[in-house]
Amino acid sequence: RDLRLIMGVSKAVTDLERMGDEAEKITRMAKLIHDRRGMQIPLQAEVRRSGDLAVAQLRRALDAMARLDPDEAERIISEDALIDTEFRGILRQLITFMMEDPRTISTALEIVWVAKAIERIGDHAKNIAEQVIYIVRGTDVRHTGKERRRGATDEER
Repeated sequence: RDLRLIMGVSKAVTDLERMGDEAEKITRMAKLIHDRRGMQIPLQAEVRRSGDLAVAQLRRALDAMARLDPDEAERIISEDALIDTEFRGILRQLITFMMEDPRTISTALEIVWVAKAIERIGDHAKNIAEQVIYIVRGTDVRHTGKERRRGATDEER
């Protein structure tokens, strides 16, 4: 288990670094959107909600890592789809804005980059949760379903 802990924490650190890169991208795009002050696209609430979900998921993943709580990690993994759904909804709305008014394309694309970065932060939080399960149970659940995350054997599935 000690080796799994070292490997899991090492991979979690990589995910945290990548989240920092995504946060930097969000900052850059937000500055561009603010400086342009051109076309305003009313998606602030949706992007904020998506960001709040990603931040909450990250906090919970780090807490699950600190407590080595695989049950909480499973919940985090299963809730990752919420952020993905939010992203797809934002993307659909932005496509509509761009089709209705081509002048919104530049701003809309910057918002797409922000929303995608938020979605990626959620993915990295999910990766941390997967590492918790690996550390505690010794099961690699990165590309498996719920039964595998719970540590079920082939006979139980």
